[in-house]
Amino acid sequence: MGGDVTLDEVQRWAAGLDAVHARIAGHFRRSEPRRRAREYLRGLLAPLERKNGWTLAEQAGEGCPDGMQRLLNQADWDADAVRDEVRTFVLEHLAAQDGVLVVDETGFIKKGLRSAGVQRQYTGTSGKIDNCQLGVFLAYASTAGRALIDRELYLPNTWIEDEARRADAKISDRVSFATKPALAKAMPARALEAKVPFRWVCGDEVYGQDPVLRTWLAARRLGYVLAIKYTHRCGPRGQSARTVSAVLPEHAWEIRSDGERAYYLTHAPAGTPLAELVRAAGARWAIEECFQAAKNEAGLDHYQVRHYPAWYRHITLAMAAAAHLTAIRVTTAEKGDTAAT
Repeated sequence: MGGDVTLDEVQRWAAGLDAVHARIAGHFRRSEPRRRAREYLRGLLAPLERKNGWTLAEQAGEGCPDGMQRLLNQADWDADAVRDEVRTFVLEHLAAQDGVLVVDETGFIKKGLRSAGVQRQYTGTSGKIDNCQLGVFLAYASTAGRALIDRELYLPNTWIEDEARRADAKISDRVSFATKPALAKAMPARALEAKVPFRWVCGDEVYGQDPVLRTWLAARRLGYVLAIKYTHRCGPRGQSARTVSAVLPEHAWEIRSDGERAYYLTHAPAGTPLAELVRAAGARWAIEECFQAAKNEAGLDHYQVRHYPAWYRHITLAMAAAAHLTAIRVTTAEKGDTAAT
């Protein structure tokens, strides 16, 4: 959003943020955390180098981070209810019958050992094995834009089986081990229950390789385009995807984009045009754009919390802030289209 910013734009930006806060305000039972949530959102969107308890408190004119930390750790509010409000807000701006749900994970690099779920594990964020937390996310993408609408924190088995670590990180006894695909499955399930309009579910190899997720989607007649590794066994005699592709005749192929050959498993109605499958496959990258924007502009990865519930609270507020920016972009684009006509 480059160029000179007008007073009218500033006022619309502030009014939009107030509208987002008004949507979620009812899920904060007391006035103090309700007010502080608004300041938290404003801080996440402020031009701060780091957006943690100290800097957000200073941005709000407070002398210490206690209030911001209390909002994440002790205050009485429902992060899942706020998540649902964020999803509704996003759909008001992006909803389309041919929308795409995209699942993927992103890493949050950490130095210590006490943050819920942290361990040395591979993350695409750094492109290597690193000390990090992994969050599994769901994005909604349409021709109007894209935004994050759901989230789950991945807890390795080493955390689930360690009662002392669980207690220290405030991980409830009700939380059991779930693979990343299992966490991902829960999010389209919630989208279905909320009657989110979409045509496709997309994801990378982590999700395409999982037969439970694919079976669950197919049983509900949901279209999917899920990436698989070239080693995935999918031929009639157990051949790998690469072997199957090697024996196909030349006329079976169409070049739709440059780069390396990619492999997908799809589930779609008979007669679905190839172009539609390619569109869905390409929509998978929308979630990477969501991660980049939410981290760079809304402090998604700037938190300093150790507790399991606090992670969800910060991430949900960051998603709300990022959704506000998405709404601004959509509204700006619509005004531009109107002006052009």
